Amino acid sequence: MYDNPGNTTDQEKFLDQSIRVVKTESFEMKRCLDKGKTMDALKHALQMLNEMRTAELSPKFYYRLYMDTMHELQCLEVSLIQEYAQEPAKLGNLYECVQYASAIIPRLYLLVTIGGVFIKCGLGSRKEILKDLVEMCRGVQHPLRGLFLRNYLMQCTRSVLPDLPETEDMLLAHNNTLPKGAPALKPRDGTVEDTIDFVLINFAEMNKLWVRMQHQGPSKEKEKREKDRLELRILVGTNLVRLAQLEALTEEMYVRDVLPSILEQIVSCRDTISQEYLMECVIQVFADDFHLATLNEFLNACGQLQQEVNIKILLIALVDRLALYTNSSIEGQPAPTKMQLFEIFSEQATSLIKNRPDMPMDDIVALHVSLVSLAVKCYPDRLDYADMTFLGLRQVIEEKGITDIEAFGKVGRELTKLLNIPIDEYKNVLRLSELPEYIKVMSYFDYRGQCNIASYMVQNMLEEETILRHQEDVDAAFSLISSLLRDQEKQPDNSHETEEFADEQNLVARLLHLIRADDVDSQFLLLNSARKVLGEGGRHRLRYTLPPIIFELYRLVLQFADMKDEDEKWDAKIRKMFVCAMGTIGALVSTAELAELPMKLYLNGAITADRVPFEDNHTVVYEFVSKALSILEDDVVDSRDRVRCLQLTVGTLLKTMHLPEENWQPLANQAVLAAAKMFKKPDQVRSLVTVAALYWHGKTLETNGEKLRNGKKVVDILRKSAKIAKECLEPLVQQQLFIQLLSAYTYYYEDNCPEINVDHIEELISRTQDNAVQLDVSAEADSLEKQLGEAIRRLQLAKLDVAASQVSSDRAEPDLPQPPSENEGL
Repeated sequence: MYDNPGNTTDQEKFLDQSIRVVKTESFEMKRCLDKGKTMDALKHALQMLNEMRTAELSPKFYYRLYMDTMHELQCLEVSLIQEYAQEPAKLGNLYECVQYASAIIPRLYLLVTIGGVFIKCGLGSRKEILKDLVEMCRGVQHPLRGLFLRNYLMQCTRSVLPDLPETEDMLLAHNNTLPKGAPALKPRDGTVEDTIDFVLINFAEMNKLWVRMQHQGPSKEKEKREKDRLELRILVGTNLVRLAQLEALTEEMYVRDVLPSILEQIVSCRDTISQEYLMECVIQVFADDFHLATLNEFLNACGQLQQEVNIKILLIALVDRLALYTNSSIEGQPAPTKMQLFEIFSEQATSLIKNRPDMPMDDIVALHVSLVSLAVKCYPDRLDYADMTFLGLRQVIEEKGITDIEAFGKVGRELTKLLNIPIDEYKNVLRLSELPEYIKVMSYFDYRGQCNIASYMVQNMLEEETILRHQEDVDAAFSLISSLLRDQEKQPDNSHETEEFADEQNLVARLLHLIRADDVDSQFLLLNSARKVLGEGGRHRLRYTLPPIIFELYRLVLQFADMKDEDEKWDAKIRKMFVCAMGTIGALVSTAELAELPMKLYLNGAITADRVPFEDNHTVVYEFVSKALSILEDDVVDSRDRVRCLQLTVGTLLKTMHLPEENWQPLANQAVLAAAKMFKKPDQVRSLVTVAALYWHGKTLETNGEKLRNGKKVVDILRKSAKIAKECLEPLVQQQLFIQLLSAYTYYYEDNCPEINVDHIEELISRTQDNAVQLDVSAEADSLEKQLGEAIRRLQLAKLDVAASQVSSDRAEPDLPQPPSENEGL
C-alpha cells in the first residue's frame, strides 16, 4: 500500500520534505496568478501535486499532506473563478491543456479542480462534467491515492450537485403552486437522480479501493493494515453522509435506488471491516422513516454478511434508534408498521442467535437488552412482548447450561441493564409481577446480582412512592425482592457482615412504610402478614425489618384511637394491635438476640398505650414497662448501656399518667433496685439520683394528673446515694458525685421538698470542701472547684427564696393595705 513505511521519525522527515515542496510551489503558483499568468500557475500546481504521488507516507501522514495540498487547490479554484467568471468560454482551452499532464495523479487533481470551476461558472453540462470526472478517477487504482483523490472529488463538487427533482413536469407543477410574486424556478442541468448516480458510483469505487488495502502487503502486517483502514473509513462514509443530506431525496428514491445499491456493494465486497462500518453508517446517517420503510430489506442484508461481522452491534443500533423514534414520534404513524416492529426484530434476533452458535453470551444478552427496550418503550401496554423476550433469553441460558451469572462480569453487567429497563420505564415495580419470565431470568444471577436488582426495585418504589394497598400488592413486592427477605442457596456465609447487607435491609425497612391500606382493619392485616414473612428472614435481618412494622402498628393505634365511636370492637382491636407489637418485639429478643433495641420499643409502646384511653390500658402499659425492666436486668451487660437504658425507663415512667398506684409502685421499686445493682458505684449514685425523680414528679391514676411529691422516698434514695458515694476510693470521682448530690439536694430544696434538711446539705458541703483540699493540682480539680462554688452559690440563693416564700405564707393577709414601716424597704 505504501512502499517504505519506516518509523515515525522517518515519516515526519518525508512529510516535512513534501510539505516544503508544496509550500514553495504554491507560493510560486500564487505569484503567477497575481500576474495573470494562468498557464505558469498551472505548471507550479502540477509540481505541487506531484507530491501526492509519494509512496513513502503512511495513511496518517499522507492525510496531513493531503489537507495542506487541498487548501492550496482551493485558493487556485477561487482565483480561477474570479478570473473566468466574466469570460467562461476561455476555460475550455484550460481544461484541454491540463489533460496533457504526464502524471495521472496531478492531472486528475487539476481536472477535478477545473471541472468544479466550469460548473460554478455555468459553463458546459453539469451532468456530463460530473459523469466525466467520476469516470476519469477510475484511472487511479492505488488504494491510498485513489481514496484521497475521490474524496477531493466529493469535496470539490458537494456544493454544485443538483438537489432538485427538476423534470419538466415537476418544475411546472412547482411553479404553478407558487404564491403571486414569488420567483419561479428555472430549469437546471441535472436532477437529484443524477446526483444519486454520481455519489453511488464514487462510493462503490472508494469502497473497492478501501477493501483492496486489506490484501496488499505481507500477512504479518495484517493488524497494521486494519488499523490504517479504520483511520480512513470516514473517507468512504462521507459519500453516504452526502446522500443523506440531499433535500430532494424522497423515501421512494431511497427504497428504489439508494439502499439497494448500497447494500449490494456492502454485501458483495465480502470484507468484515467494510461491512460492519458501512452498515452502521447507513443506520446512523439516513432518516428514521427511511429505515422503517426498508426494515426487511436491511435485515435480510444483515443475514448475508460475513460470519465475522458483529451483527449484534448493528441490530442494537437500529433497534435503539427506531425505539426512540417510534416512541416520541410522528403523529399519524401507520399502526401496522409500529405493531410489526417488535416481531420483526425478535424474529431476526432469534435467527441470528441460532445461526451463530459461537456468539458470546454477553452479546446475546446485549441483543435482548435492545429488544426489551423496544418492547417496553414502544409497547408499554403489551407486557407479553417483554415477557416473550425474557422467555427467549431464558431458553438460551438453559441451552448453554449456565447456572450462576456473576454480577460484575461481562454477562452480569449486560443482564443488569436488561433487568433494570422495565423498572425504569414502567415506574411501577408491581407491573413486573405480570412478567412471569422476569423472575426466572433474575434467578440465574448469583446472590449479589439478585440483591442488586432487588435493591434497585426498592429504590424505584421509594422514588415513585409505589403504595402497597392490597394483600396482592404486598405479595407481589415481596416475591420480587425475596432475595433481600430471606436466606438464599447462593448466599455467602459472611454476607450479613457487609455494608451492602446493611444498606439493603435499611431499604427494605423504608419500603415497609409504603404499606398503606384504605382502612384500619386492612392495614392491620397487611402489617401482620408482612410481619410473618419478615419473621423468616433470620436473626441478622430482623433487627432491620421488624422495627418498622412495630412503629407502623403504634401509628395505627394512634390513628384508630379517634374511631372509638365507630367500631363496636374498638377495645379488642386496640388490644390485639398491642399484642401483635409485643410479639414482634419478642422476636427481636428471642430470635435476633437483641437487648437495647427491643427495650426501647417496649418503652415506646408503653407511652403509646398510655395515650390511648382503652379498657385496661394500664395493664398494657405495665406489661410493656415490666418487659423493658426484665431486659435491663437480664440482657443488658455493659455498664454504660445499663445506665442509659435505666434513664430511658425512668423517662417513660415519668411520661405515663394512667397507671394505678398498685401497678406504678412495683415498677418504680424495680427501677430503684436496678439502679442500686449497677456494677460500678459511680453508676449506682448517678442512677439513684435519676430514679429519685420518680417519687417527686411521677403521676398515677389516683393523683389525677398531679405529681406524687413523696419527699420521704426522695430523701431516702438521696441518702442511700450519699452513702455509696462516700465508699468511692477515687478522690476525683468522689468529688464529682458529691457535687452532683449537692445539686440534687438543692433542686428538691428549691422545689419546696419539706423533707430536705438544710443541715444535711451543709454537712455535705463541708465534706465536699474537705475533699477538695485533698485533691492533687490538676485541670480536673480546678474545674470541680468552680462547679462546687456554683453549687454553693445556688444553694444560698435557694435559701433566700425559700425563706422569702415562708415569710409571705406566714404573714396574714390584711383587709386593707397597710403603710410600710420605716425599715421595710431596707
